[in-house]
Amino acid sequence: MPVEILQTHKLLQSCEEALAAKFTVHKLHEAADKDALLAEVRDRVRGIAGGSVKPELMDKLPKLEIIANFGVGYDTIDTAAARQRNIRVTNTPNVLNDAVAELTIGMMIALARRIPQADQFVRQGKWTAGTFPLLTELNGKTVGILGLGRIGKEIAVRAQAMKMRVVYHGRHRQSDEPFIFYDSLEDMARDSDWLVIIAPGGKGTDGIVSRRVLEALGPEGYLVNVARGTLIDEPAMVEMLKNKTLGGAALDVFEKEPQVPAELLALDNVALSPHQGSATHQTRNKMGKMVVDNLDAHFRGDPLLSTVV
Repeated sequence: MPVEILQTHKLLQSCEEALAAKFTVHKLHEAADKDALLAEVRDRVRGIAGGSVKPELMDKLPKLEIIANFGVGYDTIDTAAARQRNIRVTNTPNVLNDAVAELTIGMMIALARRIPQADQFVRQGKWTAGTFPLLTELNGKTVGILGLGRIGKEIAVRAQAMKMRVVYHGRHRQSDEPFIFYDSLEDMARDSDWLVIIAPGGKGTDGIVSRRVLEALGPEGYLVNVARGTLIDEPAMVEMLKNKTLGGAALDVFEKEPQVPAELLALDNVALSPHQGSATHQTRNKMGKMVVDNLDAHFRGDPLLSTVV
């Protein structure tokens, strides 16, 4: 008999088809009565595909052995609770590095050269009345990266290709990396033209980009967030973007997405994106395959492809 698993939210079609081919899948997000479904399958479900897994859900599935998260970030899963219950947790690292790094550089260029505004300038016929204003470039600037992990390193490589100087801040100095390490985020922001946020979300990083860090970045500095909206003091950021004490921001994530602060929509010193860092066909298909492969490996008794817990 196929192993029974629970799917907690909608997944990519290719992933759902692959799951259905290997397992008996119960879709929690489609259940009219979620409690009734959980009561029915509680003694049969051995795995979860997807995220948003709290201790309460784990306790309703006493046979649960593994949670295969769709995504590199796993802040929607209570990993401490999983560890206490001897439940394995996996994610989908590496396969989305290039896509997120590409979007990061793309948003930086879009903000520096005001590409969305330039597009509208042409479409609205304003070019015939005058030229678009002079702006700035990336080359020669210093980019400070908060979180020099797998994706952070890919961003660094691409930033160097843009002739930028790379520095970084993280929990530890990485002695095998050629970039300058700052043990103070505020000091790095003060010395940077651009601050790129690509650190994990969670309690340990909530609000790490504080008002003081934003003030250090200053009116000539640009902020880029492709991590989690919770890492930034969002009200302070909005206020400073409005009064131009912060130069600009390129944002792919927000604190309460898909809700975006209304004040941002009227500003011309921001570039906004709907959390699409990994949103390409190539990357999402690879992520879905890794979810299935991790589950398959676990139930075969083979080593997992990626392990969080």
